Amino acid sequence: MSDTDAVLFANEVFYRAFVDRDFAAMDDLWSKTAPVTCLHPGWGPVFGRKQVMQTWKSIISHPDSPRIACHMAQAHLYGETASVVCFEEIDKRFLVATNIFVREDRLWKMVHHQSGPTAAQPEISPEEAPGPLN
Repeated sequence: MSDTDAVLFANEVFYRAFVDRDFAAMDDLWSKTAPVTCLHPGWGPVFGRKQVMQTWKSIISHPDSPRIACHMAQAHLYGETASVVCFEEIDKRFLVATNIFVREDRLWKMVHHQSGPTAAQPEISPEEAPGPLN
């Protein structure tokens, strides 16, 4: 698997953990050694692994947590760091997200997630259309 494919896979793991409301998978994806940050839509910045993971636990354990789908993920590698820019679909509305990963023990681990509103819309192919879990 190429590094680009591995980063895109890590990005898919992030969205799958969100959709499945799998806190253990979400927790495992985030770096345990590098500083982490998160900017949820409409929230202020969250710094530090403990605080970031508390926000994710709150979001994915809430019964009204939104269903989400990722579209048009594009990965860019910068040595041991990578970014993924993609669209997030929530309730037929779109956000744009940036997810940053670092290589940690040969795996790509998330260190930053930021998502916010956009006027742009992705071109969604039939195979990318949200399924029953999204």
